[in-house]
Amino acid sequence: METQNRTKLYQKWAFSNELAIGSFIIGTLLLLTLKAMPYESMVLYIGLCYVLFAIVINSIMLLYLIFLCIILPDDRKDLALKIILLLCNIPITIVYLFTIF
Repeated sequence: METQNRTKLYQKWAFSNELAIGSFIIGTLLLLTLKAMPYESMVLYIGLCYVLFAIVINSIMLLYLIFLCIILPDDRKDLALKIILLLCNIPITIVYLFTIF
């Protein structure tokens, strides 16, 4: 019983799916904005600042999910899927950066 309560408590704060999807959407919108206005350096600056911010926030969430995998061994399958979804943004970001530069 205590494990279920603890699992619900920890997973309540794990909004990694929303974070991963939100990061993807915001990054895509910034790339499309940059492509629509290629000579606007402010969009490039905002995009690069966003990438740095997203790296920090997504890294914190990744560490939190790894922590949850350690303390909640029964939920590792669900947590692994959340980790994979969060890590899917890395190759997408690399492709976007290669597209820009």
